[in-house]
Amino acid sequence: MIRPATLLRLALAGTRTDTVRIALTAFAALLATLTFLAAATVIAIPTVAGSGNNRSPQYGPALIAEAELRPGVATALLLLAIPVLALAGQCARLGAPARNRRLAAIRLAGGTPGQVRAVAAAEAGLASGLGSVAGLGTYLIGRSLLHRPDEQGLLRLPTDVLPPLWAMALVVVGIPLLAAGVAAVMLQSVTISPLGVGRRGRVGRPGPWPGLLIIGGLAVTFLFQPLLDWANHREAPLWGVAVIAGAAALATAIGVATGTGWISYHTGQVLLRFARRPAVLLAARRLIADPWHGARTFAALLVCVLFGAGTAGFSAYLATMFGSWEQVNRMLAEQSGQPFYPDDNSFYFDAVTLVHLAVALGLVIAAAGLAVAVAESIVDRRRANAALVATGVPRGVLARSILVQTLAPLVPAILVAMTAGVTMIRALGTEVFSGSRSTAYCEPADACRTDADWAEHSVIIEHPGVTLAVPVPVDDLALLGGGALLAALATVAIGLTFLRSATSLAELRAS
Repeated sequence: MIRPATLLRLALAGTRTDTVRIALTAFAALLATLTFLAAATVIAIPTVAGSGNNRSPQYGPALIAEAELRPGVATALLLLAIPVLALAGQCARLGAPARNRRLAAIRLAGGTPGQVRAVAAAEAGLASGLGSVAGLGTYLIGRSLLHRPDEQGLLRLPTDVLPPLWAMALVVVGIPLLAAGVAAVMLQSVTISPLGVGRRGRVGRPGPWPGLLIIGGLAVTFLFQPLLDWANHREAPLWGVAVIAGAAALATAIGVATGTGWISYHTGQVLLRFARRPAVLLAARRLIADPWHGARTFAALLVCVLFGAGTAGFSAYLATMFGSWEQVNRMLAEQSGQPFYPDDNSFYFDAVTLVHLAVALGLVIAAAGLAVAVAESIVDRRRANAALVATGVPRGVLARSILVQTLAPLVPAILVAMTAGVTMIRALGTEVFSGSRSTAYCEPADACRTDADWAEHSVIIEHPGVTLAVPVPVDDLALLGGGALLAALATVAIGLTFLRSATSLAELRAS
């Protein structure tokens, strides 16, 4: 049994790369802690008695003042935590070959496989623990600094509310435990012997099961509206319907994230069959040799694209629904000669805008994780790349091969993610019916002064309602997909800065 002091010393040992990995992992844990604590704070906001049981009047923004909108805010924050956790996973992989050689040295000194896994888990847990504690401190300090009521005494943020202590403890303790557990599980595929390190990677070509997850998840999504109508008719609790819808969305997200392996493999086969240029052929061979690299690298980015497309589709659905109501009310006002005052639905779109911002920030964080993955891949293959350069392959060919290897599977994966995200929302309906509406006015206008006058001179106008088709948000989808591709291009450009140093002929020397 390894002593705790020895375990701590071995976990903190390493080179500058290990120090950078620990620092980046701690920073990602800090961001994750802030995100989860912010979501817990929004959930903990109480609805003040006497305000209609649906509003907390001490806040200015409707997004946190309206009780109906706060679940959307909390959901947006929880969705934002997905790319943050993925970034932490990518940071933990930085410098993995050198770390694995250090772990092999521990095996050579007499360490058991379990002790080696304990060292790796302690390193990840310690880095995440430092980040979680720093995140808690940042949250408490920021809560104090941002507590600034305006002239009306209203708060812009829920700085007067703290989550329950058990929730804060769960976040601060749970993130390091999760990181340590993931690190231990990831080492299950690595065989660390006293003489070296080998990886028990997946063999064979990827199967079509991610596609089955996507199709199954979307099929269940189309049952959401009938299940909701059935629950409302039977006055059954809605939490069951929400669980089913959440499980369908989760299955679709898992299918989109893991389906990149199948796309990478078959994209590599197509490129290998029809390509003629060396960079493309090299990228094709690497895609076929390790198709799961894309699933590991692009998972967070594709999940952001999936939910971003779903948010764009929901925004189009809301706009069409409110537009149908406004169209009928405008017609009724014109027929009755009364002034028309459109409803203010801005706070609904403010909630959607918040989700859009969370998706955009998630794309930035996922792009940072992609940059780490590209750099880690270049460093991991430095001896193979150096051997290619030594045989006469120009570095420009290697750079173009890395670009093709990144973008060739990413473009179809982004199209699949956007299609799945929009399809989930289209399950709510491709058309919106406003419903029949009526209005009453007095003829002549000044004849109705009492209830009896209204009964004698009032005129009722009815409108059967209108049906509008919900458009596909092509512009928003193009902006989302283009932004994801630009982020990927930027991260590849950043990763390629490591190529020259990683292809030095000195890398061919045995270490």
